[in-house]
Formats: sequence, structure tokens, C-alpha cells
Amino acid sequence: MVDFEITGTTVTVHVRGAHRVLSLCDHITFDLANIVAVEPAEIDRRPPWVRAPGAFFPGAIAAGTFRGKGRKEFWDTLFGGNAVRIDLRGSDYTRLVVDVDDVDMAIGSLRHAAAA
Repeated sequence: MVDFEITGTTVTVHVRGAHRVLSLCDHITFDLANIVAVEPAEIDRRPPWVRAPGAFFPGAIAAGTFRGKGRKEFWDTLFGGNAVRIDLRGSDYTRLVVDVDDVDMAIGSLRHAAAA
């Protein structure tokens, strides 16, 4: 699970609980202008093959940084249908797939902030 903090033109994604240890990350920061799309994540979507660093147990959890063919993605999901997919450009990461408490509220907040 993560929390989003939107401050001015910056988004900080705070990783919560034990997932900080599994993903070896406590936060990621990017500019609102870097957001290309914010959508509910597809349940059957899987991260790229190269994990560095992080944890991946098929069908159970993906937590950490994953790379593949020009992509650098951050994942923190249990594949339970509560994940948001954030596509980025001009940032260190090209995509984030993260579990949130309320998918609709997270998507609405990020889309509203990016449009402003």
C-alpha cells in the first residue's frame, strides 16, 4: 500500500509498512507534469522481468523496481484489484503500479491535480 502526497507541482508516493522492506524503497517523487495517464491497473498485468531491487512472487506480490526494454517501473501490489497504474514520461520511472486504499479516489485526485 502507498499514500500519495501532492504538494504544489510534485507528487510523493510514500510506501507503507513492511512493503518498504520488500521494495527497498520508502518514497518516490515526480512532477505532476510527468503524468501521461492514471488508470486502474489490470489484474493480469505483470512487471518487466529484471527485478533490481525488490521482491516478486508470481500471483502474490510485486514490490520494488523492475526494468525491461527501456522501461523502469516501480511496483507495490498484491494483485488484488486495488492497484493504480501511473504512466510517466520525463521521470526516473516510466510507470508505477501501486496498491491504494481507494482506487477511484486516488485516480481522481491525481487526474485533478495533473489537470490544474
